[in-house]
Amino acid sequence: MFSIFKSDPAKKLNKLYLAKLEQAMQAQRNGDIMGYSELTAEAEGIQRQIQTLKSQKS
Repeated sequence: MFSIFKSDPAKKLNKLYLAKLEQAMQAQRNGDIMGYSELTAEAEGIQRQIQTLKSQKS
């Protein structure tokens, strides 16, 4: 009945994912290729978590 008040963890992870991609883009623009690759790898890990949550819902 009160499920409308529960937060969606995938939504929170998606925000974090987009923030990591933004940070990666800024690192790349600043010439920090190592930082870019690390941030991109973290973003990919978050994307996998989102996919796992979505597959569990279905």
